[in-house]
Amino acid sequence: MSKTASNETRKIRYAVVGAGNIAQVAVLPAFKNAAENSELVALVSGDPEKLAALGERYGVTERGGYDELEDVLRRARADAVYIALPNTMHREYTERAAAAGVHVLCEKPMAMTEEDCEAMIRATKDRGVKLMIAYRLHFEEANLQAVEIARSGKLGEVRAFTSLFTQVVRPGDIRTRSDEGGGALFDLGVYCVNAARYLFREEPSEVLATSLRIDERRAKDVDETTAAILRFPSGAVAQFMVSQGLASVSSFRLAGTEGDLRVEPAFDYTADIKHSLTVGGKTEEKTFKKRDQFAPELVYFSRCILEDREPEPSGLEGLADVRVMLAIQSSAASGRVEAIPPLKLEQRPDMGQNIKKPAVAAPEPVKAPSPSEQ
Repeated sequence: MSKTASNETRKIRYAVVGAGNIAQVAVLPAFKNAAENSELVALVSGDPEKLAALGERYGVTERGGYDELEDVLRRARADAVYIALPNTMHREYTERAAAAGVHVLCEKPMAMTEEDCEAMIRATKDRGVKLMIAYRLHFEEANLQAVEIARSGKLGEVRAFTSLFTQVVRPGDIRTRSDEGGGALFDLGVYCVNAARYLFREEPSEVLATSLRIDERRAKDVDETTAAILRFPSGAVAQFMVSQGLASVSSFRLAGTEGDLRVEPAFDYTADIKHSLTVGGKTEEKTFKKRDQFAPELVYFSRCILEDREPEPSGLEGLADVRVMLAIQSSAASGRVEAIPPLKLEQRPDMGQNIKKPAVAAPEPVKAPSPSEQ
C-alpha cells in the first residue's frame, strides 16, 4: 500500500484465508459491494481445486496453500487478511498474518480459549496492526435499530432478553466437530451472547447453563443443544437456547417495563428482518429488506486502517464473548452457577456503524456444501 496515496484513492488489499462455505457464498461476493475502499488480491486454501476455480471466478492470480501464507501475502502486497477458517485455527493464522505486518479481520467466535484470544490481541498490538472480529450484525440496520430502541427508553427499563437460534446441521460438518471448534454454543450461541451484551450494554456477571446431546450422528463430542441464563449487574436477565438439531429458528425478544421488541430472523443474512414493537398495547411492525451483511465489514475495517482508528468490534469484544461462553460450558458441566469476572469495554455498536449495501446473489460453492440440512 503506497504511503503517499490519498485516502480517497487507496484501497485496502485483502487476502481471504479459507475457502469454506461462508467464504464462498458471502465473503468473496461481498468485495463487489466493498469496492469503494477494498479489493480482493489473494486466496489461501488447502484445496488446490477450490483455489483454481475461485481464482478464475474472481480474477485472482495470487493464491496458495496454508503453508504458503507468508509468500502469498508478500507477492500480493496484501494489507489485510479475512480469516474464514475453523475456530481452532484463528490464533495461528492471526499470529502469522500479524508477523507479516498484515491487519486481521477474523471470523467469530474469535477462538476457543481466553489464552488464544489474548495471544491474538497481543500479536497484533505488538506488530502495530489492527484486529477486528467479524461481527456482521454490528453494521446491520435491524440489529442497530434494536440497540437504539433499547437505549431510547421506549421500552422503559429493559430487563429481559430471550432468544432461540437453531438449525439442523449436517452430520460430519466442521461445526459439529470438537477438533474444529464446533458445537452449538460456539457456532450459534455466540450470536445470542453478543446480542444480549450489546442490547444491555453491559457484561454478564454470572451464568447457569445446561447442554445435551441427543443425536450421536450429529454431535459425538460437542454440545448439540445448550440453554443458558445470564445475569447482568443491573439486574437484567438474558436467556437463550441454541441447537444444531432443531428446525431453523432465529429470533430474539427484548422486554422492558413499558414494552417489548421482537426481531426475526434476528441473526440471518439471507432474508428480510422484521421488527415487532409493542408499547402501551399498540404494535408497530417494520421490515428491513435483505442486504449484503459482509461488505459493510470490509468497508468499515478498511476505513479503520486508512484512518488509523481502532475498530469496533475489536479483539476485546471477541474475548468478551469467549469468556462468557467458557463460563457457560463450565456451568453446564458442573450444574452450578458460574461467576464471570468483570471486563470493561470502551466501545459498543451504535447506529453510527450502520452501512447499507445491496444484497448479492450467492454463487454456487465449490466443494463447500451448506452446513444446514434445511
